[in-house]
Amino acid sequence: MTIKAITTADQTVHIDFTAHPAVSLQVFSAQIIRVCAPEALSLTSHAVIATPSQAPFTVDRDNAGGVRLQTSALHLHIDASGHVDVYDANDLALVLDYRGQRVPLNLDLPEDSHSVLEEEGHAGRDSAVNAVSSQVIKALSPDEHFYGLGDKTGFIDKRGYEYDNWNTDDASPHLEHYTKLYKSVPILYGLREGRPYGLFFDNAARSHFDLGKENSGYYYYSVAEGPLDYYVIGGPTLASVVQQYAQLTGPTPLPQRWTLGYQQSRFGWQDAAEVGEIANNMRRYHLPCDVLHLDIDYMDGYRVFTWNSIRYPQPATFVKALHQQGFKLVTIIDPGVKAEPGYSVYDDGVGNDCFVKTPVGQVYTNRVWPGQAVYPDFGAPRVRQWWGDYHTRLTAIGVDGIWNDMNEPAGFDGPLPDDLVFTDEAKQSTHAKMHNLFGHNMARATYEGLQQQTGRRPFVITRAAYAGTQRYATVWTGDNQSLWVHLQMMVPQLCNLALSGFSFAGTDIGGFGADTTPELLIRWIEGAIFSPLLRNHSAMGNRRQEPWSFGEPTLSVYRKYLELRYRLIPYLYDLFATGEQTGEPVMRPLVYAFDQDPAVVEIGDQYMVGDALMVAPVLEKGKTSRLVYLPAGEWIDFWTGEHLAGGQEIRVEVPLDALPLFGRVGTMVPMGPKQEYLTDAPDQEMDFRCFGDHGTYRHYQDDGSSFAYRDGAYNLYQITVSAGVAAVTVTHAGDAVAFYREIRVHVGHIQQKFVLDKQQYCALNKKEVIE
Repeated sequence: MTIKAITTADQTVHIDFTAHPAVSLQVFSAQIIRVCAPEALSLTSHAVIATPSQAPFTVDRDNAGGVRLQTSALHLHIDASGHVDVYDANDLALVLDYRGQRVPLNLDLPEDSHSVLEEEGHAGRDSAVNAVSSQVIKALSPDEHFYGLGDKTGFIDKRGYEYDNWNTDDASPHLEHYTKLYKSVPILYGLREGRPYGLFFDNAARSHFDLGKENSGYYYYSVAEGPLDYYVIGGPTLASVVQQYAQLTGPTPLPQRWTLGYQQSRFGWQDAAEVGEIANNMRRYHLPCDVLHLDIDYMDGYRVFTWNSIRYPQPATFVKALHQQGFKLVTIIDPGVKAEPGYSVYDDGVGNDCFVKTPVGQVYTNRVWPGQAVYPDFGAPRVRQWWGDYHTRLTAIGVDGIWNDMNEPAGFDGPLPDDLVFTDEAKQSTHAKMHNLFGHNMARATYEGLQQQTGRRPFVITRAAYAGTQRYATVWTGDNQSLWVHLQMMVPQLCNLALSGFSFAGTDIGGFGADTTPELLIRWIEGAIFSPLLRNHSAMGNRRQEPWSFGEPTLSVYRKYLELRYRLIPYLYDLFATGEQTGEPVMRPLVYAFDQDPAVVEIGDQYMVGDALMVAPVLEKGKTSRLVYLPAGEWIDFWTGEHLAGGQEIRVEVPLDALPLFGRVGTMVPMGPKQEYLTDAPDQEMDFRCFGDHGTYRHYQDDGSSFAYRDGAYNLYQITVSAGVAAVTVTHAGDAVAFYREIRVHVGHIQQKFVLDKQQYCALNKKEVIE
């Protein structure tokens, strides 16, 4: 086998072999090289928004008849047999093709044993033996660790497990052996001997990862349909690789500020009166809260874009009353449209050919909440526009956000057949190819509809997603349960989602299914208090878990942490503003920031918030103390101010109301005022807490809701502390964004106060400063 031809055009290199399928290499940047079959180049990606840059590279032959492509960051080698090996700039191995053959699991089982195992509910024939269109097998080093893949179950390090990418609604308790959930995000990060890399497999069809479960010598990816198509991402740190992936598929956009407030929900609130009482209790008990959610109960017979006239006789008045109390309202919308002649959404959709069809041209039906239902063909641009327009029925009366559910898509009468006719933009496709994109395209339709109708940054929540969905929606981890093991899984799920591009994510606090307990609810709100999406949600028929449901001390502890959350919302907002520019996530596993520390590669019960705060929540029942690992550097106990040396493990006492929280010396955080909900009025004052006696911080300020910031309508403040002395400078001033009247910088026990010079205000803001 030999290489017979090499062709270079712009940023693409085509390699033809005598006895091996051709391979194309596309240089997107010095850090990103695409490896694919030539036919993949003509396909439209739903995830990738970047285009090949003009990054310089070289291509040459080696003495063994192979091809070497080099950028300043990556060295890629293809030998005469088609094996692809990737090295860093120092020629140290990152990703190497495996030269042996796969030995699939369970091939040694007699044929009749598979049915015997499956009869009792065990896995018989391993998914790895299913037919595949293409696969890659990579050599696995003894110390390799894996991260990413969205919110798959289990631990922070995915080595030794297998996973499927096939969006699935499964209501049973999700445990570490589950291979698939609601999202398919095929971005895999690795650390090989401390060297980071990323592999993004851009194919939305059903795919499978085995990360050393089948064999300790290799890991592999296989896909059921479509050509080989993956991106190799390099960089000096894991953080830089994650940021490169975010630029490839699009960073999480800056959300409206109120979306970072606390959100309360329940499947089973009966009517407007009960929701009103929930709102009243939030204010009565002085529990900071910005958002209430309505599950499917508010609809007329679960018909989307309708209201139950008995439960909610005056929805516009109802929404207005919530707004007057400082609450935003988010309503659920499922994709299943009730198949009922006379129901306007159904009739309109049939008349405009908007629904998925069978191969013989009939509109396909399955059963979901409203009964027999049809599914919009969201892959068609005209259907997305049609669906988005229907949201005027909600936005016109003041509904503030939309929650997309059941969009895997789910069906009570079984999975949708693979051969259903779907649309993929301008061409016909099948359910098998579009299944994992259904939730992605629904979120896009909703986002674009809300943006057109409101002019504000849309707030869309989706359960199902694909890579790139972060551009349109926040996500949550789906129907978890009130189980300690699900609380323990929260940190790995949210951190791996963050690495996978989904910086705006959360869990159902307290658990959606089953019955929570006072201790579990307290530990959950403590552990989740910095998760970007902060929502308590539960199912009817289960124990109520609004914060007052268990009385004291649960109520007071819950309030304590909500108040902490609200004081630190300016910090979270800063992280989102930075993240839109850089791709840096808000919530981060320790390995993101300390990838050269072997002690952190499997730590999944601590996390970072930005680069300043480290959280070590209590995730086990009955614990009154826990071990906390402090990475290199110096740390300060957030509560006591005690200085602690890094590079050690310490034991911390954790009574029920305690959350171990540490500030990293040399950093600082903004802290806003104590408040029970966020308003549109700009903050008048801001405090900054410096951890240690030095540090630099860039603080961002805009109107909190519009897109005007993209045209420069924002303020930037530079806060610097050197040898304990603080300084504040305005480095950017945007029109129509009011400055703070006062800034206070706290260094240890010393407060330094600043009222910025009026001349500076006027020069930067080009207008008179109000006294």
